Amino acid sequence: MTERVLYESSNGDVWALTRDPRTNTPVVKHQPNIGSGGQVTYTDIGQFLRSGAGGPERQQLLKLIDTLLED
Repeated sequence: MTERVLYESSNGDVWALTRDPRTNTPVVKHQPNIGSGGQVTYTDIGQFLRSGAGGPERQQLLKLIDTLLED
């Protein structure tokens, strides 16, 4: 897996599960729309989930994690 899009907002921001290009560890990549500067950031998965934001991008990551667990 090189990258898996978690969520794309109506304004063009994209969040994806990928690997940090420096450390090769799993991270959440945020690509803001061009109007916001377009500067890509990489956030540790744990930090991303603890950030307190309950947005759709966080919900999509939780859904993806849930698919890895058996009922």
